[in-house]
Amino acid sequence: MKLSPRTFPGPGVLMIALLLCCLAVPPFCAASNAEKDLNFRSLQIRLINDEAFDLDTEKITQLFGHKALDYDIRAVASYFQHSESRLNYDQFLAPDQIRKAEAYMKQHQAHLAETEKAYGVDKEIITAIMLVETRLGAFVGKNSVFNVLATMAALEDPDIRALFWEKIPTERRISKTDYETKALQKARWAYRELKAFLTYVEGENFYPYDIQGSYAGAMGIAQFMPSNILTLAVDGNKDGQINLFQHEDAISSIANYLKHHGWKPGIDREAAYNAVFHYNRSKYYVNTILSLYDQLKG
Repeated sequence: MKLSPRTFPGPGVLMIALLLCCLAVPPFCAASNAEKDLNFRSLQIRLINDEAFDLDTEKITQLFGHKALDYDIRAVASYFQHSESRLNYDQFLAPDQIRKAEAYMKQHQAHLAETEKAYGVDKEIITAIMLVETRLGAFVGKNSVFNVLATMAALEDPDIRALFWEKIPTERRISKTDYETKALQKARWAYRELKAFLTYVEGENFYPYDIQGSYAGAMGIAQFMPSNILTLAVDGNKDGQINLFQHEDAISSIANYLKHHGWKPGIDREAAYNAVFHYNRSKYYVNTILSLYDQLKG
């Protein structure tokens, strides 16, 4: 049941607010009593009152009352710091990385061939993406996806935003004006992704605090954001569950993603570039993936 001003007018709203204030949720970096009082209450209430979100009130309060809930300052702060270096995608073009990709293609030959036939997406481009995203599943991220997305979504609250600003290391911090603009953009995006994440784990019967991913909330060998999991992920091994930490599901999901964005047999270079660009909107990334693709094609 959703809570709304119409259902609980006047004093009822106050009673609900007081009830939520009493929920035992972890403090914001345990910095002060004022910070402890803020916690994730505004985000929790927003989810409860969101008529477009199907998770019931009891489940939401259970999730936000869990001891594992915490602000992920380290991960999310990276969005608000100047970066003086770029990712070294060229490392994936080294001979040892090509050999690893070739060995992976041999190990998963049957499913890659089946997927290529079903989706019309070359096994080499699927493998190239998996190599760059997670080193073929060797590194899928160590951040709690729930905590990362909840932290970013909570920045919609001006009080949380102000406290978070003070937690960002000052040596590379962007300007306060830029921070405010970016924080609001990220908060709105993360709120949608948080709802998608909770919808996904509820539907697949996963425990949300068990799932780790990137500092942005991407997850699995394929590094899909939750919204993409809901729309484009595939049960590749036909076990009745979409689990992107399994190679078959990750392979099939990447193929479905690329097909959705225009990949097809005999694709030309421009169309291939555009399809991969949807996966990661970085020219450097796309050029690396396509170079890997060329080398794996031989």
